Amino acid sequence: MSFALRRRDLGIAALLGAPVLLCALAILVPLVLTLIVSFWERQMIGMKPGFSLGAYALFFEGVRFSVLKRSFFVATSSTVLMLAIAYVAAYIVTFRLTPRWARIFLFLLSVPFLVNYVIRTFSFAYLLGRSGPINRLLQWLDLTSEPLDWLLFGDFSVYLGLVAAYMPFMVYPIWLSLAAIDKRLIEASWTLGEPPSRTFLRVVLPLSLPGVFAAAIFGFVGAFGEVAVSQILGGVGYQLMGNAITSALDVLNYPMAAAMSTVVVGCMLLLLLIWLRFFDLRLFLGKMLGR
Repeated sequence: MSFALRRRDLGIAALLGAPVLLCALAILVPLVLTLIVSFWERQMIGMKPGFSLGAYALFFEGVRFSVLKRSFFVATSSTVLMLAIAYVAAYIVTFRLTPRWARIFLFLLSVPFLVNYVIRTFSFAYLLGRSGPINRLLQWLDLTSEPLDWLLFGDFSVYLGLVAAYMPFMVYPIWLSLAAIDKRLIEASWTLGEPPSRTFLRVVLPLSLPGVFAAAIFGFVGAFGEVAVSQILGGVGYQLMGNAITSALDVLNYPMAAAMSTVVVGCMLLLLLIWLRFFDLRLFLGKMLGR
């Protein structure tokens, strides 16, 4: 009997272990190869295997480091903006809408993802262009005498594109955290005479922080490595880390591209470690699963 149980356990382990192993290899192997290539030397044609910090030295001493700082600022500020919008939306869905309307809202929130991401980005370029509908409407309403050039190819259009691209992703984890809050805690706060503002600050907000931080990771990671939004809506001179990596690949500077990719991955891992340090992942997953 024990032999049969052991065989069954081994079969289950093999069945579950194979996909996990494949996923781990698909993730870890490219990362390890990228790390190795980042230490190679660039040649006139191709690369020279070895161990050199030349790519990292050029990155931190050159203009690319300013791109890293700009990417960090844009990603951080856009994440704060997206968090504010996503939290308000998730709060309304959780505490102000009926279950039927909440389901409708969450469904409508996912509708834009049925359209290709690049196509959605190009649609913003058309809407914000000099001859686009927004400029024509503003001129028709006599709010401006000429097209507003700052609507496109600048910070405004990039931030708008980032919000449209990643904010819907951020609503769901915040909504899950808010929905998992025991409503009796809120009622107890009201019973003790706390006003709604203090109830929110002392009960709702602290209990929703795991979802807020998870949403912040989704938004920050996407904005930090963004390529299409900054290239299409930011214009030629607007570069973030994703564009800098693409530019290095275009000129066959693979060690530099690998070094920049390694720095980006390192920043993301650091952010994830901070989240794991302050929040219990198992508790958050338990809330998501309703346990």
